[in-house]
Amino acid sequence: MQNRRSKLADLPPGTDSPLSAAISGRDRSAVKMATDAVRHGDCMLAYQPVLQARPPHTVAFWEGFIRVLDETGRQIPARDFMPQVENTEIGRELDRIALDTGLRLLREKQDIRLSINMSARSIGFQSWMQTLEQHLSRDPSLGERLILEINQTSAMATPELVIDLMDRLQPRGIAFALDDFGDGPIDFNAFRDFFFDAVKIDGRFVRGVSGDHGNQAIVRALIALAREFEMLIIAESVETEADAAFLVENGVNCLQGYLYAAPTVTPKWAKKRANPTPKAEA
Repeated sequence: MQNRRSKLADLPPGTDSPLSAAISGRDRSAVKMATDAVRHGDCMLAYQPVLQARPPHTVAFWEGFIRVLDETGRQIPARDFMPQVENTEIGRELDRIALDTGLRLLREKQDIRLSINMSARSIGFQSWMQTLEQHLSRDPSLGERLILEINQTSAMATPELVIDLMDRLQPRGIAFALDDFGDGPIDFNAFRDFFFDAVKIDGRFVRGVSGDHGNQAIVRALIALAREFEMLIIAESVETEADAAFLVENGVNCLQGYLYAAPTVTPKWAKKRANPTPKAEA
């Protein structure tokens, strides 16, 4: 029988494989791109509406996604750089920039609510908290229109920090959403103590859910858990009418996804409803 042992096993100790070298190079490139964007102020938010599930499907709030510009001026979404910088100082600074940009928008547009993503690791980042306090000192009412989204993995890693932040900020009107709900193991003791105002069901279980019995069972279980804690239930990554119908029938309160609109850096704020035609991402 032919020996199928990987050629990578023949490399001397300490020698990088072509694959690991490529991954390392990609990561370094992503970190440099994000670092340069922060240094030169080439950061912005792209906005996507979150719609109420029931007619007339008005916009409940908007989510702001951090974007950076690469050296050619192309907009780069967070998924292409945030995993490489999330645990670094640049990741913390990007969270601060997203918060600052979002709060400036709330001051200009007083008829909208906005959610901003953050890592639980930014809770102890002094500059992030200073930015929040500076805006709230100018206009305390901004907190009533701000939602902070923390993904499940980040929240479960440092539950004490998240709970402490909620205790300090929820009395000031700020709401909290657990992002990527269902992505990974759930610490039920922490989940019980969090007091998140909303959960966003992870898109992996939402895409194609109308035809996937396994994902249907998972989504129903996540909905049931969120209901027990009286949380607003949001489904992200909604892409088809069939999926939307299943989600609404099973009790989801809000819908977000390309079925309604893609994130864009130039939203038409005057529109009361999102265009139901899927669009290419900005």
